[in-house]
Amino acid sequence: MKKTLKILGLFVLLLAIGINLFILFSGRFYLYKTIRYNFSNIDDGKIFPKRIVTIGTPEPWNFSVSYNKTPMPDSLEKFMGSISSVAALVVKNDSIIYEKYWDDYSDTSHSNSFSVAKSMVSLLIGIAQKEGKINSLYDPVVKYLPEYKNNLGNQIAIIHLLTMSSGLNWDESYINPLSMTTEAYYGSNLKAVINKLKPSKEPGKYFSYKSGDTQILGMLLRKLYNKPLAEIMSEKIWSQIGAEHPAYWSLDDDNGIEKAYCCFNSNARDFARIGKLMLQNGKWNGKTIVPESYIIAATKPNELIDEETQDKVDFYGWQWWVLPTYRGMNDLYYARGVNGQYIIVIPSKNIVIVRLGDKRGDKFGKTVHHKETMELIDFALSQ
Repeated sequence: MKKTLKILGLFVLLLAIGINLFILFSGRFYLYKTIRYNFSNIDDGKIFPKRIVTIGTPEPWNFSVSYNKTPMPDSLEKFMGSISSVAALVVKNDSIIYEKYWDDYSDTSHSNSFSVAKSMVSLLIGIAQKEGKINSLYDPVVKYLPEYKNNLGNQIAIIHLLTMSSGLNWDESYINPLSMTTEAYYGSNLKAVINKLKPSKEPGKYFSYKSGDTQILGMLLRKLYNKPLAEIMSEKIWSQIGAEHPAYWSLDDDNGIEKAYCCFNSNARDFARIGKLMLQNGKWNGKTIVPESYIIAATKPNELIDEETQDKVDFYGWQWWVLPTYRGMNDLYYARGVNGQYIIVIPSKNIVIVRLGDKRGDKFGKTVHHKETMELIDFALSQ
């Protein structure tokens, strides 16, 4: 037994030495943070530098006379618990009709929304176009970011980034510690990660989900407005939609740049305001924030060819997921984060659903959508 333990201890020591040598010689120092924190979770905002997204005049939500009168069915509550839910909220007809929190989270608790941030970046692109910062979504990206000409070439347009069809060689892996996604998340130099990108396929033809596409959009916005992405978000959206609490956007380093593809941290009630903005076709208190025409286009299937399945894409628009038909409805769309964060919008029913948590369920049948999406929609329709 002692001999076995000694051999095991020696193996662990040699493994640790080997890993350290690899990190030192490869320069992949982000792996130390990767090893320390292992898998991403909704409280990761606490481990990264951040920039505050400030509020304007708060506009507290109304509460429906039916608030929490229709409880979550036991089966659904059990399922929500099994996938580490921390918040579920339903807004109907501009009033909160249901909300529930788990594990000491509350209506003021911040948590990471992961790729929900992609949908927010998309809205900011729509605003930039409205304000004349972008002439056309079909403009080459390097028209505005000439410093990336050697990486992106002249063929990749803004619309290709919006539709995840850039053809860039981004490695969207959440398991491989050596992937670009892992380095972008745990590393401290997003610009260096983007500098590794090269075109690998014809842009505008194949859909392939890549966080790097959104990161470039974030860097484009920063260049267009000459200010950090968090400040743009605050000025153009967050301060305009009555958010009650400042949000924060995780950075790659102290005073660095925002992780545009993820890492916008807020709470369920304030996330729901993004859904309300969408329900109102981009208007808030009668003022146009995002052009209605942009929202309509962004929430329709982009109909590209899925690189993986070779099928036509009927589930993704411009950084928004689309549910083409469900329960006789054909107008559902949503923002989605990798650990099961959702802002679901049902225009025909005037409903917004927010779900926050640390896991997501299995796929729903053979679709790209997950079980909790349908379960939450069904529950919201019962309210």
